Amino acid sequence: MVTSPEHQIATPVLVIGTGGSGLRGAIELAERGIDVLVVGKRPKADAHTTLAAGGINAALSTMDAEDSWHQHAADTITESYLLARPDTVRVVTENAARGIEDLERWGMPFARESDGRISQRFFGAHTYRRTAFAGDYTGLEIQRTLVNRAAQLRIRIIDTCYVTRILVRDNVVFGAYGFDLDDGGRYVIRADAVIVAAGGHTRIWRRTSSRRDENTGDAFRLAVLAGGRIRDPELVQFHPSGLIEPENAAGTLVSEAARGEGGILRNAAGERFMVRYDPQRMELSTRDRVALAAYTEIKEGRGTPNGGVWLDVSHLPRETIMRRLPRVYQTMLEMQMLDITRDPVEIAPTAHYSMGGVWVRPEDHGTGVEGLYAIGEASSGLHGANRLGGNSLIELLVYGRIVGEAAARYSASLSTQRRSEGALSDARAEIDTLLTADGRENVRALQRVLRNTMTEHAGVVRVEAGIRAGLSELDEVEDRMANLGVHPDAAGFQDLAHAFDLKSSVIAARATLDAALERRETRGCHNRSDYPNVDPGLRANLVWSGPGRLEREEIPDVPEDIAQLMRDVSTDGKLVE
Repeated sequence: MVTSPEHQIATPVLVIGTGGSGLRGAIELAERGIDVLVVGKRPKADAHTTLAAGGINAALSTMDAEDSWHQHAADTITESYLLARPDTVRVVTENAARGIEDLERWGMPFARESDGRISQRFFGAHTYRRTAFAGDYTGLEIQRTLVNRAAQLRIRIIDTCYVTRILVRDNVVFGAYGFDLDDGGRYVIRADAVIVAAGGHTRIWRRTSSRRDENTGDAFRLAVLAGGRIRDPELVQFHPSGLIEPENAAGTLVSEAARGEGGILRNAAGERFMVRYDPQRMELSTRDRVALAAYTEIKEGRGTPNGGVWLDVSHLPRETIMRRLPRVYQTMLEMQMLDITRDPVEIAPTAHYSMGGVWVRPEDHGTGVEGLYAIGEASSGLHGANRLGGNSLIELLVYGRIVGEAAARYSASLSTQRRSEGALSDARAEIDTLLTADGRENVRALQRVLRNTMTEHAGVVRVEAGIRAGLSELDEVEDRMANLGVHPDAAGFQDLAHAFDLKSSVIAARATLDAALERRETRGCHNRSDYPNVDPGLRANLVWSGPGRLEREEIPDVPEDIAQLMRDVSTDGKLVE
């Protein structure tokens, strides 16, 4: 029985997620005259997009005339260890310049050269300078730009709405169901099309650059329960430099600009350990290699007492630190009262980016469920086994526009909408059951158990025995969830939200472990100590549709005009993302 009032809302298109990808999709719809509703569980001004610091890629050729979208595509596929889907890569790189133009049109304050050209810098394994930026706050400025444009278009946004189910009948979407985080009121949202832009799943690890209660795998759960599938969940990028303390912010990033400006990595004995792993590039090696090096030092007993390594910039001139690393300097003062001009920072690898996600078509990011789309970090196909630095922000702009257009077209094509009272009843009952749950298990405690399991058995390095142990521990977590206690109070319905976060995280964890077990090779971010080499036969995407249900999806050949440009890129003098 529903004890809270139900708000009945009808809209042609519903967007789930208030970050950059969700807002870009909504803006496209609104500019086309289509009514759209955006809902999310985070304040729109504080979405995960705001944390992206480095920049956004497009072959604008403002700095290097030789650059082209073909070369951008080649660099992306090379960096992906050949697991990026060439058709998806082509769509993003060919449309990247238009994504930048859209931001310019809406007032994005890009850094510029003295003659007015957009500045572009090297970032990651790029052949040319193609990363546009706004200081080290690029993601924040993009989010501000999109929020402002959405306000100009009077797009309706409810950023206290937690969506628990996408409503589907006979593989066709007809809306979504959820509740309000403040007062517990229910939402029945009837929509022709639904766009999932709810982020990735990196919060299921103990140390992560995601903040509390974001990137808990919500997109995975929503899509799978609606009939969708997950592609490459095991391919998760670990950032080499996450903070260890304070515990409630473990994993908060120390920008790689610290290494780019000359920071040195040392183990507990004071050794500059990168000489063992990449003597040519040292600290400027690639993200996956630096993360693996730090992990190995810690695992083999050469780490700090807290289980980390040292990142030291104190040898740099104070003026350089204050001018080039102001955000790092301020973050360390605020979090640890640490002055990086004098003392090193204790860091460890941290889960940073979901390169896999919901299975989508390259042309319109449809999921195979009619009327259901996924974009941004919730989706998959572009990044493969290692994301090219700066590609995440351009992906959300390109596919936000394309999916907005596709959803508008789909909605306009419908003459009727078939609904299911059974699907709606199931969604209601799920919340009702949790609200009356008065068991002895604490949601937060189980979230911690899950994160410890994933960190221990599916972290930077994996092995079959560990993955199987992780699956067994996950079974125990699911058994304990049957005895949950959920207790909303006067402060709101956050405890109910945490319970749904846990449900999502369990699905994301099982998909990740199943796929990690199946990928018996080492490729990019995925390190199997029992299979240390690349297996050419595993140049395929792994598609998960439920516990133990995995299929291999063949990857098309790289088109010749792109393949001929693929090469190992020199990183001399570059900040390697």
